Amino acid sequence: MGQGLIVPVLGIMTGIIVPVAVFVWLYFESKDKNKTILEISRNIDDPSKVEDLIGLLDERKKEPIDYRRTGVVTLFVGIGLFLFGVFFLGSLLKGVGALVAAIGVGQIIAGYLYPNTSGEINKAVEDFETN
Repeated sequence: MGQGLIVPVLGIMTGIIVPVAVFVWLYFESKDKNKTILEISRNIDDPSKVEDLIGLLDERKKEPIDYRRTGVVTLFVGIGLFLFGVFFLGSLLKGVGALVAAIGVGQIIAGYLYPNTSGEINKAVEDFETN
């Protein structure tokens, strides 16, 4: 292997090694969590306590997605890409930035059209019932 091939080969290997390492890391992290839940559940007699334990260890979000918040973030990422294209890289990045900004505006509009929290849903139902 010549000196000129070291950097490209390392670049290709990095593109393969990083995703594989992330998947292995996530696998071992969830594996240990599942072993912990299994060990604790063996020592608990009450099934409701086991369900509470699983609920505590579950890291997933219980709240719905707030499209307004994600839309604002996406909008400003699009504006940043657009400005980066204006000042440095040209029309291609301006087009990508405009597309991302348009997606952000769409998310903001969706956040206002579709209520996502229980309070907003209850208010929408009460408004509908009173009219």
